[in-house]
Amino acid sequence: MSEPIRLSIAGMACAGCVSAVENALKEVPGVEEATVNLGERTATVTGTADADALIAAVKKAGYDAAELRGLEDEQEKENLELQEYRKLWWRALVAGGIGAAMFIGGALGLFPEIEESPGFWMFLSLVTLGVLTLVGGHFFRGALASLRAGRGNMDTLVALGTGSAWLYSTVVVLFPDSLPSLARHAYFDAAVIIVGLVSLGSALETKARGKTSEAIKHLIGLQPATARVIRNGEEIDLPVEEIGLEETIRIRPGERIPVDGEIFEGESHVDESMLTGEPMPVSKKVGDAVYSGTLNTSGSFLMKATKIGKDTALAHIIELVRQAQSSKPQIGRLVDKVAAIFVPVVVTIAVISFIVWYLWGPEPSLAYAMVSAMTVLVIACPCALGLATPISIMVGVGRAAEMGVLIRNGEALQSASQLGTIVVDKTGTVTEGRPRLTTLLPQPGFDESEALQRAAALETGSEHPLAASILEAARERGIEATAVEGFRAVSGFGVEGERDGHRLILGNARFMKQQAVDLGDSEARAEQLAASGETPIYLAEDGRLVALLGISDPPREDSKQAIERLHRLGLTVIMLTGDNARTARAIADRVGIDEVIAEVLPEDKTGKITELQARGRKVAMVGDGINDAPALAQANVGIAVGSGADVAIESADIALMRNSLNGVADAIALSRATLRNIKQNLFGAFIYNVLGIPVAAGVLYPFYGILLSPIIAAAAMSMSSVTVVTNALRLRKQRL
Repeated sequence: MSEPIRLSIAGMACAGCVSAVENALKEVPGVEEATVNLGERTATVTGTADADALIAAVKKAGYDAAELRGLEDEQEKENLELQEYRKLWWRALVAGGIGAAMFIGGALGLFPEIEESPGFWMFLSLVTLGVLTLVGGHFFRGALASLRAGRGNMDTLVALGTGSAWLYSTVVVLFPDSLPSLARHAYFDAAVIIVGLVSLGSALETKARGKTSEAIKHLIGLQPATARVIRNGEEIDLPVEEIGLEETIRIRPGERIPVDGEIFEGESHVDESMLTGEPMPVSKKVGDAVYSGTLNTSGSFLMKATKIGKDTALAHIIELVRQAQSSKPQIGRLVDKVAAIFVPVVVTIAVISFIVWYLWGPEPSLAYAMVSAMTVLVIACPCALGLATPISIMVGVGRAAEMGVLIRNGEALQSASQLGTIVVDKTGTVTEGRPRLTTLLPQPGFDESEALQRAAALETGSEHPLAASILEAARERGIEATAVEGFRAVSGFGVEGERDGHRLILGNARFMKQQAVDLGDSEARAEQLAASGETPIYLAEDGRLVALLGISDPPREDSKQAIERLHRLGLTVIMLTGDNARTARAIADRVGIDEVIAEVLPEDKTGKITELQARGRKVAMVGDGINDAPALAQANVGIAVGSGADVAIESADIALMRNSLNGVADAIALSRATLRNIKQNLFGAFIYNVLGIPVAAGVLYPFYGILLSPIIAAAAMSMSSVTVVTNALRLRKQRL
């Protein structure tokens, strides 16, 4: 499958438009999945279909489309949206000004009666027709395209409402004697004001909607346009697009790093908050990795470019955020089903309302029937319904990215909000992930150097985190160790190999007993080490115990605070580790973890997650995304804890760009806030229509004499979508 294709979609106005575009894209051969985002006015398509075929399908459905390939296309999209924003204001001012003049003239009695001056009223009819054609023509073109495609959308409702108002009023002017005297009322002002108010609402919505994508704009703006590259001994400023792999780049104080790379000369402090969310600059020296978009705060250094273009960490982050913002949670797909039948239902209600008023309404029944049908069509705006979910997703995912939390899709966002249990790995998640050898107890007949040399020889071929601590201790003491022969790692137990004809094994007590090694009274000492938070490891040679080693990996400074935050969110926290049970319990007690499942083999972690799920728990697994990949995939939500370079961890639903459990608390709190915001938006949109449509149809008239004006209906409809967007924007500043 090729990379996803992103399209900019023009002409979408409501949830019905989203459904139409999605269906059109899904009918293109080769399309596996198509997701349309009303808030961003984009579509993301995966599969083997080419962009030209997708664009043709969208245009056939009555909309316009263009492929978004890079930053230039994104900038062009923003420019077009700015032009559209200005055009909407122009429409609102022209239609609003003309409509207001008509309304005031009629209200003050400045206009003659229709029978007295039909020429004047015909002039108003032509003015109204001109406004509907020049200012509101896009409503009618959109409605016609929808009709041809056999569906309806917001354009259909506005076109029917304003068009019927103009047509009825013109018939009154041309043939006044054909209607009862009480029904001889023109609604030219209503038709024009409706166009102005809908345009004003769209302009306000467009302005507010632009703020929802500020996270993406901020990320894109982090990459500098140029960089100082050293070629053939000369320093030259080049566009970032022209930088190649292995290029030498000079980074001066105050400059942003243009691409991912590695420092080979100099040192500095780099602000990586855009990646990790951590405000403190990180010390960087020769051999350290640096990432595109981060800020060099102090010294100058030279770096080699290791990743450029779309392969940089920043590019990965931008792509992940875009994909997540364009995705739909389950609740959003439910809205799509409602939106698919919304417009036909509204038109049906309008027709029924007209018939009821015409047959049983008071005189002039035709005028009342006309007003009620027009008001129902105008007030029933599906815009708010279509915006309710995507706008909140865009803001929530964007804010998460600014906090160093990458949420892969809307489904993960919804699932994270429903979690009850958090399962965490120990090493590198709860603890610092930098184990150190803190205890070395050789048996009689061996000294510390001999024991450490044997242990280091075994661990030379190991990639286990504990191996690094033994090798580091050997280096600090100046002990050289050559790798053993026949090295073999036994997952969950330890390692073994041969050295100078002697068989060495290093591992936990289970491994030693499996190999018939007599541990003697060292087990009691190992229990003491475990109780203090150290991991006991045994070293044996030819079946004889050589030494007991204690390796300590202390909890992170913020782990206790993060666990407390998770508890305040009502979550149960469980540690799942392959480490010794006493050691794991000691670490858990320090940070306040509720339960411990210890001495679990890597391949058995998935089973433990399944057991918890079988008890009805919604489980998140927090791990490093590599050793814990199967468990991350099995959990309801997989959360990978990593660094800024680990942004493409495939097994996780959520990736944290800093090694801190606070990121887990941030992700869950933000997920809950976002889902709560979506429900608020949907409740508002549904209640607006549930209450508004019956009132517009006139259900209150028999009891209170209230019949809603089409102008008030247009104002209410216009503000409904603005209210939804404004509510979503609260997520940007909401306290978690």
